[in-house]
Amino acid sequence: MYSKAASRGLNGSLTRSSCSLSSSPASQLTALRLRRLPLVPVTHIASPSQRAFNSKSGDRSVADAIPVERQAVFEKRQEPSPFDGVRERRRKAGKLIAGVAAASDSDMFKAPVVCTSTHHHSDHLSAESLSRHPCSLKQAARHLKKPGLISLGGGLPSSAYFPFAELSVRVPTAPHFSEAETLSSGQVLNIGKYDTRDPDQPGAEYDLSIALNYTQSTGSAQMMRFVTEHTELVYNPPYADWQCCQTVGSTGALEQTLRMFCDKDRNDSVLTEEYSFSTALETIAPLGVKAIGVPVDQEGLLPEAMDEILTNWDPAARGGRRKPHLLYTVPSGQNPTGATQSAARRNAIYSVAQKHDLYIIEDEPYYFLQMQPYAGPDAPATPPPASVEEFLGTLIPSLLSMDTDGRVLRMDSFSKVLVPGSRLGWVTASAQVIERFIRHAEVANQGPSGFSQIAVWKLLDETWGHEGYLKWLMNLRVEYTQRRDWLLHACENHLPRDIVSWTPPAAGMFVSLFSSFPHLWLTVDQSCHPDISSRTLEQIEEEIFNSCIDKGVLCARGSWFRTEQDTPLKDLFFRATFASVSEKDMDTAIQRLGAAIRESFRLS
Repeated sequence: MYSKAASRGLNGSLTRSSCSLSSSPASQLTALRLRRLPLVPVTHIASPSQRAFNSKSGDRSVADAIPVERQAVFEKRQEPSPFDGVRERRRKAGKLIAGVAAASDSDMFKAPVVCTSTHHHSDHLSAESLSRHPCSLKQAARHLKKPGLISLGGGLPSSAYFPFAELSVRVPTAPHFSEAETLSSGQVLNIGKYDTRDPDQPGAEYDLSIALNYTQSTGSAQMMRFVTEHTELVYNPPYADWQCCQTVGSTGALEQTLRMFCDKDRNDSVLTEEYSFSTALETIAPLGVKAIGVPVDQEGLLPEAMDEILTNWDPAARGGRRKPHLLYTVPSGQNPTGATQSAARRNAIYSVAQKHDLYIIEDEPYYFLQMQPYAGPDAPATPPPASVEEFLGTLIPSLLSMDTDGRVLRMDSFSKVLVPGSRLGWVTASAQVIERFIRHAEVANQGPSGFSQIAVWKLLDETWGHEGYLKWLMNLRVEYTQRRDWLLHACENHLPRDIVSWTPPAAGMFVSLFSSFPHLWLTVDQSCHPDISSRTLEQIEEEIFNSCIDKGVLCARGSWFRTEQDTPLKDLFFRATFASVSEKDMDTAIQRLGAAIRESFRLS
């Protein structure tokens, strides 16, 4: 499907690339969400050759790959399901044979495309990233696929001494996803040490002898196939040479990505929302990089404000900091504000990034928690999507889906939608960027846990499949929508409305109590505080926070999320989550929060 081309380090100049309309339902869903041209189903004349797992050779830089030109013709019949293409490709490829430390990449599992490849963005990379070379031992492991090879090279422990012979887990079966249904009638999955060698399990593709040994830093081939197919079905990046790499979760992936793109010696800085995920800010600071806050509104980051910051950037006035070339953003259910960028807002942000040659880190832990609209305490619940196809069609397009230049690295994680303790996720970006990401991972975390990978693979790939996983995500959306509504009902019942107001979040897990934005979030009007002229906002915030603790409720302080910590606090807000506690406890907690606010403001 691909041919090699000489690597060319480009200067980051932008030429808008294109991708032909595809017959894959993933492309059709993407086009629908982007509201672009009318859908015209097509099919490729040349079908992909069987991409047998062990057919890969060498450690080519996939950034050098370009697509082979393929003719396209119109087809009268549209495929009935977005999953048929995945099933057909798997059927043609046959059993995935991938042993210990087997190498894999997304090219092995993607559908054929008629797209151009992206430009390189080498000028964005840090000196640290550019200095990395392939890990010798990881590259040597690629020879293990050769039949008859006896390896005395790598220090791979013998699986005979692994003390885990079998694992057993009970999981839900669609559509019976509740905890009670899982305990009473869930499916028990057994994972053995040598399932792939068991003649009674001819279709087994993954077992403990493979998962619990060393692996490539991209993660196992088995999970690589699943996340690649999922990325194509849901996001469908509009260029040819995109790749995935599994991670140990988004926090680790963010630290790694920041080190790839940020250089203290260059006086780099990072743009992000003026209130941002506190852990992200605490990851940025020790790198010697300055975080620059961009104003926001109810739809999140303001592109015109970002454009103004960049257009008028003066290094002398910014302490010698050079103009930012990196944006970190959480587009859906932004933490802490709960704001969700509309499709038009995302397009505008991407256009500003093109204008100023920004690279974008898109952090999307809450992407699938885009909720039903809030209808009020007495209104009937909005019906959820009737099908997986309808569910996918309702999702706001990812920045990755708009990324014709290869200037977006998207971070996905199973933390918010499966279990955070898995420490498992993946990133998607251009092949050039993923190649640098892999070089870093090889000498850092070496890839995600084998326990996590095989447990998640057994559930998502072998048991649920893509359609079952998306049904699970649909169910989560309904459940968290209900939890959000519980919290909003409690706010309406227990918070002093004369000084507190809010906008229901459209995604995520948080509601924020805010001060200077009466149209946004859950607003506390600090100007009404009796001591506003004699006390700082930090002191008032601390008083309310401590009073909440005394009364038995914990909320996150807004100052923890302030991007520019060296500037005076100008807003007073608190973040509350509806993710985990019961409806009764949520009501009690908000009642206590309301009492703390009334006490501080001396309201009767």
